[in-house]
Amino acid sequence: MMEKLLRNFFLFISHNRMITKLAKKYGFQLGASRFVAGKNIEETVNIIKKLNARGLVVTLDYLGEFVETENETVERVQQSIQTIKTIHHQKLNAQLSVKLTSMGLDISEDLVIENMRKILRAAESYDVFVNIDMEDYSRYEKTLGIFKTLRSEFEQVGTVLQAYLYRVEQDIRELHAYSPCLRLVKGAYKESTEVAFPKKKDVDENLKKLIRIHLQSGYYTAVASHDDRIIEYTKKIVKENNIPIEKFEFQMLYGIRPDKQEELAKEGYTMRVYVPYGTDWFGYFMRRLAERPANVLFVLKGLFKS
Repeated sequence: MMEKLLRNFFLFISHNRMITKLAKKYGFQLGASRFVAGKNIEETVNIIKKLNARGLVVTLDYLGEFVETENETVERVQQSIQTIKTIHHQKLNAQLSVKLTSMGLDISEDLVIENMRKILRAAESYDVFVNIDMEDYSRYEKTLGIFKTLRSEFEQVGTVLQAYLYRVEQDIRELHAYSPCLRLVKGAYKESTEVAFPKKKDVDENLKKLIRIHLQSGYYTAVASHDDRIIEYTKKIVKENNIPIEKFEFQMLYGIRPDKQEELAKEGYTMRVYVPYGTDWFGYFMRRLAERPANVLFVLKGLFKS
């Protein structure tokens, strides 16, 4: 019961714009540095190099979700392109992850497509893959539609599907017409039982189904989970279907289960770490606290450490 209350609380405040602005102003004092690599790309490069040296690959996310003007999206686009250039020039084994709300999804779909084309043209020039993150259900349909449009024009783009949604099995089958690279996750937003499974066991089973369907399709699969049962299930399906190791990868969040990440890399699997950076970190940080009670305990220990 307490775990559910904490989860709901952190998910609720993750959407609060006033608190987000205050958190951005006052920095990382709340312990976000456990999960956020730095305030800018320059600070983050050294961390990526250390991860690469340990056999881990990376996807970079410039944090920021609440964009209200077109001018704000210009800065986000410029930062994304700068990140792509940095990945290339610093010879980092890394990709870029982008949230469409940071590109103006709540303003105009045409604006998002225009902004994403700029980013994807740069990604094409520098041979950097770009993944479109999935957000809450109110933006789900628009995100899928924009992905389909962009995927018809660009090779270097993928997206995310969330296993807690009832409709996602139908969506993954329809997306196969686009030969997609997909990141499969459980889902981290608070959704209505009208659209999402309320019970964890049902979400887990649906994620397993998605993993099997997409792996067997032959398209590239990123299994994003810290759950040992999901990881072992993926290994089992891969072995049973003789799926090449080059056709899938595991993904985990920066700051969560680093020992397991290195273990998978040493076993020969591609292990990608989702590394966020930037000052607009609050919403992301709150969702990480909502996902695992152990994350809350870690932060509390840090706050009260002398």
